Amino acid sequence: MTAFLTLPAAHRLTLANLKAPGWLLGRPESLAPLDLSIEDGIITQGSGQTVDMKGAIAFPAFVDMHTHLDKGHIWPRSPNPDGTFMGALRTVAGDREARWRAEDVRARADFALRCAFAHGAAAIRTHLDSIPPQDDISWPVFRELREDWAGRITLQAACLVPVDGVDADGAFAKTAATVAASGGVLGCVTYPVPDLRERLRAFFALAERHGLHADFHVDETLDPASATLRTIAETARETGFAGRIAVGHCCSLSAQPEAEALATLDLVAEAGIDVVSLPLCNLYLQDRHAARTPRMRGVTLVHEMKARGINVSFASDNTRDPFYAYGDLDMIEVMREATRIAHLDHSDPDWSRAFTANPAKAMGLPAPSFTPGAPADLVIVRARSWTELFARPQADRIVIRAGRAIDAPLPDYAELDHLMEAS
Repeated sequence: MTAFLTLPAAHRLTLANLKAPGWLLGRPESLAPLDLSIEDGIITQGSGQTVDMKGAIAFPAFVDMHTHLDKGHIWPRSPNPDGTFMGALRTVAGDREARWRAEDVRARADFALRCAFAHGAAAIRTHLDSIPPQDDISWPVFRELREDWAGRITLQAACLVPVDGVDADGAFAKTAATVAASGGVLGCVTYPVPDLRERLRAFFALAERHGLHADFHVDETLDPASATLRTIAETARETGFAGRIAVGHCCSLSAQPEAEALATLDLVAEAGIDVVSLPLCNLYLQDRHAARTPRMRGVTLVHEMKARGINVSFASDNTRDPFYAYGDLDMIEVMREATRIAHLDHSDPDWSRAFTANPAKAMGLPAPSFTPGAPADLVIVRARSWTELFARPQADRIVIRAGRAIDAPLPDYAELDHLMEAS
């Protein structure tokens, strides 16, 4: 991507007349003035060769804590036939069984990572479909990618299996051992099953045994009877699970009676659970019915969560696969769309935390900072105000990593054409 300004390759550089989110600078303003000096890849004090940034907004490099690198970019060969959740589930299952060999997963995931890097992501957590035998294919690929991308994108991975596949001694125990050996996160998809609490106890016991954090896909439906989030919070407190717990989606909260939903959020807050909202994918899938205009947005109760002190993030989720036909792992796009979908404007001035500091906290990463000594990893947009930021896609942004503006063009989709041929 061509940046709106070419920065000089100076040993010490001062970016004058920037703006940054006030919360990042300990200021009450929504956007506060900032002069930023960079030397040897870190933010420093003093001044160097000065560039007038003319009020451009600077963000820390973004953290995308819920993605699916293994599913990404299969749409041309396996489109969702009707745009529904079940259509996505069936189509992905068929594609996985037929096509997900190591070379296929690796090529598509690396393509997605190059997109994310060009857009300004510094850390990503991906979920990996881990129903055997896929776990023996995708986890070695993940380990290779994590090594290849070290120093550019910090990669984490969580296993993804249905909750009725969770047990203490069977195939899931083997998957948990693979996750632990890979330095991963234990995960599953929860939905109402008769023995949910028992399976969650087994899940948390395995996580404790291996010293793993947890990351769940939860209640990805607008059926108000789907209330597994409440059971997760109750079971986490009951077992005293010591690791971090993240939950994604939580769509059914928006369809439940207010008192029921808020009581669940009280439990989530007490359990210290992190929540990640996936508004692009949820808006795409939820309340979709043929020849009927959708009535509901599918987004979870982010304002009510934030009011309770719950650590709330937003993330990309799927990209060009049957769960979401679009997307490019661009966190500025996610921030723009989340602001519109979830009405983050006319609200608290610090929602940009949910795309940077909050997911970093949920992933156990250092908090982003513009203080001296912090790594000079940032994204600068031409926009000088929130309305300018959200009005345009900021395709001419400057991405700075280790103190240098990167030259990382977006990869051409044609690179994947050989993977889209009929099997």
